[in-house]
Amino acid sequence: MNDKSDSSKSFSSRRQFMKASSAALGGTLLYNLPVEASAHVLGSDMLKVALIGCGKRGAGAAAQALSTSENVKLVAMADAFRDQLDETYDNLKKIDDIKGRVEVAEENKFIGFEAYKSAIALADVVLLATPPAFRPMHFEEAVRSGKHVFMEKPLASDAPGIRKIMAAGKEAKKKKLSVVVGLQNRYDPVYQTFVGHLKDGMIGDIISSTCYYMIGPVNLVPRKSGQTEMEYQMRNWRYFSWLWAGSPAGLQIHNTDVVHWVKNAYPIRAQGMGGRAVYQGPEKGDIFDHFYIEYEYADGSKLHSQIRTIGGTYNNGGSFFQGTKGSGDMRVGLKDLSGKSLWRIRGVKEVNPYQQEHDEFFAAIQNNTLINDTEWGAKSSMTAIMGRMAAHSGQLIEWEDAINSDISILPERFSWDADPPVLPGPDGNYPIPIPGKTKVL
Repeated sequence: MNDKSDSSKSFSSRRQFMKASSAALGGTLLYNLPVEASAHVLGSDMLKVALIGCGKRGAGAAAQALSTSENVKLVAMADAFRDQLDETYDNLKKIDDIKGRVEVAEENKFIGFEAYKSAIALADVVLLATPPAFRPMHFEEAVRSGKHVFMEKPLASDAPGIRKIMAAGKEAKKKKLSVVVGLQNRYDPVYQTFVGHLKDGMIGDIISSTCYYMIGPVNLVPRKSGQTEMEYQMRNWRYFSWLWAGSPAGLQIHNTDVVHWVKNAYPIRAQGMGGRAVYQGPEKGDIFDHFYIEYEYADGSKLHSQIRTIGGTYNNGGSFFQGTKGSGDMRVGLKDLSGKSLWRIRGVKEVNPYQQEHDEFFAAIQNNTLINDTEWGAKSSMTAIMGRMAAHSGQLIEWEDAINSDISILPERFSWDADPPVLPGPDGNYPIPIPGKTKVL
């Protein structure tokens, strides 16, 4: 690609691909099974897939899994909501290239908080795409049962959940189970080349980086008569920190993960600020609608993260780098301090990274090679959670304190009649974090 317009065209084409795909889709004794119980039996041609979490991202993950070159079939589905499961099933059956691989019998459609266990039991490969609050227990069950796992980011909502993820990831390695995390940039040849040049020092030492995730508001589903509070919050999971982990993890993690990848390191501390400029009034949950977070690495360099989910505002996204010899912008390339181009996105094979991560995942399973993204996926998730903790509390948060925190933000039990961790007051407003007062450690 020869100029910025060509680079923008490249990214536009990838966005169009995903938009078209979304349109087609409608948008204890944990490890007591032996290694021999690993899901896929070598020599078997067919891989049976279970989808846990049937929202738009789950639908996309299922379509991508079924679009690999491997012999795969979707045999089980699980979701908290029947209507969501049915919509995804119907939409998958409408896609000509994969509809023959969708073989989910009615008795293999499972509904409710415990549904994941029944679906996992039927599969060789499990796709975990629920809100992140549920990821640790779903991942633990999949690994305990000897299943290969694709799991969406972020990997948990709090530090206790991240520690569970990391423990299960170690067990997956022992059992020779492949685990892929849905941070698809790591599987994109364009990003791999860009990051490779940065690691090789094309713009010198990285002294600063900035990430942007500035978009419109997240979708709000109106409350319906007769809903329990738990159902309302789960229908609007992006508005509640315990379900979503907050936008530093739910959104910006894609960009901050690229910085960690470039530096081959994770921040040692974070401080930041944020609040609610427009998310006012009843029904809007407890999340902030804007954040600024400053992360510091051991070498003293800083990562600046800006996030906004407010309509009618300037939009921006991506990871940007300043080095001692130049600068880097994924949308343009690399240039020296005088502005002269050092590298542009030219001659690099472009693929759909969402598909690529599944292609490599299923190939690893069939070829009996091991992929395990758990550790870096967990650390990138924890970094984002640490940033949220810093902004919510207004304090400087150290990595060691954050990762070792015993504070869980999840409910005591998962049930439709259970109380979520945050409840609306008499006026319908939810309590929100207050910097200087909110305790996160």
